[in-house]
Amino acid sequence: MQIPAHQLSAHLAKGLRSLYVLHGDEPLLVQEAADAIRAAARTQGFTERSVFTVAGAHFDWAEVLASGASMGLFGDRFLVELRIPSGKPGKEGAHALQQLAHRAANSADVLTLVSLPRLDKASKTSAWFEALSGSGVEMALETIERAALPTWIAQRMAKNGQRVEAGEAGQRCLQFFADKVEGNLLAAHQEVQKLALLYPPGELTQAQVESAVLDVARFNVFKLTEAALAGQTARVQRMLEGLQAEGVAAVLVHHTLAEDIRNLKRIQQAVQAGRPLPLALREMHIWGVKERLFERIVPQMPAPAMDRLLWAAHQVDGIVKGLRVAAWPHDPWQALQRLAMMLTRQCRPR
Repeated sequence: MQIPAHQLSAHLAKGLRSLYVLHGDEPLLVQEAADAIRAAARTQGFTERSVFTVAGAHFDWAEVLASGASMGLFGDRFLVELRIPSGKPGKEGAHALQQLAHRAANSADVLTLVSLPRLDKASKTSAWFEALSGSGVEMALETIERAALPTWIAQRMAKNGQRVEAGEAGQRCLQFFADKVEGNLLAAHQEVQKLALLYPPGELTQAQVESAVLDVARFNVFKLTEAALAGQTARVQRMLEGLQAEGVAAVLVHHTLAEDIRNLKRIQQAVQAGRPLPLALREMHIWGVKERLFERIVPQMPAPAMDRLLWAAHQVDGIVKGLRVAAWPHDPWQALQRLAMMLTRQCRPR
């Protein structure tokens, strides 16, 4: 049984299931969901708790199975938490998880909470994960994308009785807030809580938000390429500056940009050769956000423009490795900025 994150409170109000599986790479959301389940468990008499973290090849799965099996003998209700940071339980662990799933279907006195990172397709279709999700409640806690971040911030503020101004002014305020905390959801939550401490419930002005919200944005190179493919010039500029300030290697930024440029070229060639675009994307393992961006970009980008991008990526490859290239900046980050802006301009929606 799978439920979306926003329905967890309503679900818990109706009663607890014996097994919950949380998976996702956003620590704040996983922590909040786990806290809500623990709180509901305490109100229903689960007074004892054991926590196991799977680490190393010699983790004792037998101890996990024995703890849950023996706890029910004493009359108390127990919460067993199992954390698998790698998302890969191994052969022994896979068998143990299937046993846990079977036990959960037949035990009301032991509540099992399994926490996992974001899972790949192979893990989601594995026998152990299907056993867990089939016997309990599964929740995917996805990262809040940049486009959805202003709405998420507004919803968090509303829980504290606060809101921004109505109309365009309020939207600008939320965009400002999102720019300052992008890529750092825990910091975003902390900044919302800070506003609640500084100001009473009610409407907040942009001046109040700007005076309180720190610049705690964190960027990664994969989000940079998504922003470039989306044609978001100002965001690309801001992210490049942030990556440089954080000490990210220029060669890594170039590799990520160049890889997407090469993939665009390969898919464009496949389509020109008669391959259906959806099939070409699947064969190149382009999924999710990038899949939607590529579907828009590939048909609209002229082949000569694609060739210029590919040649520019080749030139910058030498620059970030210490070579000098005529008509290009000698500084690696300036060269990366030019390359990123070339890609961004070509990918703007038309």
